[in-house]
Amino acid sequence: MKTTYIIGIAVIAIIIGAVAAYAYLSAPESISITASGATFPQPFLAETIAEYSLIKSNVQINYQGGGSGKGVTDLTNKIVDFACSDAPLSSSQRAAAPNVVHIPETIGAITIAYNIPNIGTGLKLTGPIIADIFLGKITMWDDPVITAINPDLTLPHKAITVINRSDGSGTTNWFTKYLSSVSDTWKSQVGANSTVQWPVGIGQSGNSGVAGTVTSTEYSIGYIELAYTLEHNIPVAAIKNPAGSYIIPTLASTTAAAKALPSPLPSGSDSWENISILNTSGTDAYPIATPTYMLVYKDLSVIPEMTKEKATAIVQYIWYVVHDDQQLGNKLQYATLPSNLVEINETTLKSITFNGETIPTH
Repeated sequence: MKTTYIIGIAVIAIIIGAVAAYAYLSAPESISITASGATFPQPFLAETIAEYSLIKSNVQINYQGGGSGKGVTDLTNKIVDFACSDAPLSSSQRAAAPNVVHIPETIGAITIAYNIPNIGTGLKLTGPIIADIFLGKITMWDDPVITAINPDLTLPHKAITVINRSDGSGTTNWFTKYLSSVSDTWKSQVGANSTVQWPVGIGQSGNSGVAGTVTSTEYSIGYIELAYTLEHNIPVAAIKNPAGSYIIPTLASTTAAAKALPSPLPSGSDSWENISILNTSGTDAYPIATPTYMLVYKDLSVIPEMTKEKATAIVQYIWYVVHDDQQLGNKLQYATLPSNLVEINETTLKSITFNGETIPTH
């Protein structure tokens, strides 16, 4: 009896050991993916990464913001696996990082956020007024041009503190393109780029840096992606669009702007520099909205220490972002990608390879 008991215990131990060994050997290898870039889509990306980790627990994605400029530089230097940028690559950037493809990931709004005690969301502003504030030509909140279009508000006789971005920023790129489109003075004196010589203001890094400074600085104004104003509960302006409507940035008004995307759109391998949904003609469209992009090499083997398994994980994560994860963006007020953008992304993702070998997308 005792011998039988001992044998039984030994058999059970062997079975448990075998099961444990099988589980260890069959467990998927841990994969670490690094990325950097735009802070504009970062709240959305954080949600997608958390969601994806529940599906692929062995895939760890580390996304660091720092601005679109940092993302483009890091990808060009091949020190990250993919990058994000609100501004599409310029011709010189494409030449420096050949065979990088654009994958639109979401569409968001750039708000004009402010901190005026006792003034909530809805202060009316026009493009020329915004440009003159950032030019330093309008310096007081009760300037006659502001009070004239806000007769129901008692605006304070207080100096406006302008907060802008100090880092290379795709958000800045689109904001200054907007200002250039509504103000000839801005266009000729400052222009549009990811970094500009600001005529006035205090510089901060990232959307979160501008949001934090506006929150803590009375009588300030800044330009911030919508999700950050919601997170910090910052009032935002209703901006006059080309149809003459004063529009508050919301999911609905960003989606309305997205409907104006031109057709046909470029392929993922082509230039996206001329794709814009600024100042679209829709009555309900918010005038400062833009797609934001994931950037990835068409053949991922050019990234040092890349493996086929890692390349597959990158492509499948991005596939998930532009499909299943779009609904995560809605609660943060990012617009869902239109079907024509999704179709372009699908074609682009199916074209990505590792050492010339096709990668399964999902």
